[in-house]
Amino acid sequence: MMDKNSKIYIAGHAGLVGSAISRFLKREGYTNLLNRTHKELDLQDQKKVNEFFIEESPDYVFLAAAKVGGILSNNTYPAQFIYSNLEIQNNIIHACYEYKVKKLLFLGSSCIYPKFAPQPIHEDALLSGKLEPTNQAYAIAKIAGIIMCQSYNTEYNTNFISVMPTNLYGPNDHYDLYNSHVLPALIRKVHEAKIANSDTVEIWGTGTVRREFLYIDDLAEACVFLMNIYDDSEIINIGTGEDITIKDLANTIREVIGFKGEFHFDKTKPDGTPRKQLNVQKINNLGWKSKIDLKTGIELTYKDYLEEKGK
Repeated sequence: MMDKNSKIYIAGHAGLVGSAISRFLKREGYTNLLNRTHKELDLQDQKKVNEFFIEESPDYVFLAAAKVGGILSNNTYPAQFIYSNLEIQNNIIHACYEYKVKKLLFLGSSCIYPKFAPQPIHEDALLSGKLEPTNQAYAIAKIAGIIMCQSYNTEYNTNFISVMPTNLYGPNDHYDLYNSHVLPALIRKVHEAKIANSDTVEIWGTGTVRREFLYIDDLAEACVFLMNIYDDSEIINIGTGEDITIKDLANTIREVIGFKGEFHFDKTKPDGTPRKQLNVQKINNLGWKSKIDLKTGIELTYKDYLEEKGK
């Protein structure tokens, strides 16, 4: 269990995941959070990372820093995704070993699983088949991080755990159409169509693929829960255990925003993995379940989007 005064470093504290973990820890009374902006600490610079760990000597580390993006940016910049993420992971994971961090939580992604993995996806599906080509570079980087954590546990007796969240959304997300994931991108598209009195919104793919979505505050709670009670090298899924088609997701967003137009699904664009729902029995059995339903989460995220636009 983390002590409320433990030194806790959240790598990537300004991003979607890291900011949510930081908010949750503060609400729970943790008082010694270590944060550095990218300008203050470039995580791809091994020397700077080592200097930070020597100076601050954190007790616990949440590795939430990563180069992330949606299907378009993943498919366009695969070299950047694999290079940046491998450098960040290698530097922090090795520093956690070198400078005797008590425990590290590494955040992976559900995209690590094979494209045609049996649904819902159990943790055992890892490395059992071919990946989705559009995000293969990012997924391989994350898989390398998992294997690195497991290898250090085996060879050096560290306590590094790896969690696999499903698709995430919520406050502090990216809403730009080029780099964002499907849910925030749809929020922006539908909002802009409503303001412009447009009749239609174009959406990539068929609309029939299924995705699972987890509100970011639920993820933050799950990560702190696992940091406190989970000490196994085997990966563990974090999700709701429920999925939805992209078409139904778009309709829910339309309802929340109040858009009266229609959707045009561009079937010439890639769908990605046909279905991606996680088996969350393992974490449920440990005593954690998600709390925030999708519509409520979308309402909260849309409120955040409007606040961001107003700044």
